[in-house]
Amino acid sequence: MESIETPTIMNHVSAGTNNLPEAITFYDPVMATLGAKRLFDESFAVAYGKQWPEFWVQLPFNEQQATPGNGVHFAFMAPDRAAVDAFHAAGLAAGGSCAGEPGERDYTPGYYAAFIIDLCGNKLEAVHMPLPG
Repeated sequence: MESIETPTIMNHVSAGTNNLPEAITFYDPVMATLGAKRLFDESFAVAYGKQWPEFWVQLPFNEQQATPGNGVHFAFMAPDRAAVDAFHAAGLAAGGSCAGEPGERDYTPGYYAAFIIDLCGNKLEAVHMPLPG
């Protein structure tokens, strides 16, 4: 099989949940704002992406309580600033909490982002920024 060069080093990342049906209700509308859809759906996990499952939400394999990582957050690329705004609004409407209103950040010129906390305490970010090239 021929190898395809991708613009990322990531295959996927996973966030834990203690209630998968509740997580689906949260993530379906939130991920849709970024052009992602549910590509994998099983009793223990769902995964979202545009072409392949990149972001997984799952019950912990060790059957222990899912807890968010201290200092960990998931940042998603948004196609434009309107998608960042929509991501934030959808997250709040789905029961998440605000961890940073949409706006420019001083991380790098043109960096526009918003932060939400999902129903299990995971920190999520949507960002639009100029890309090299």
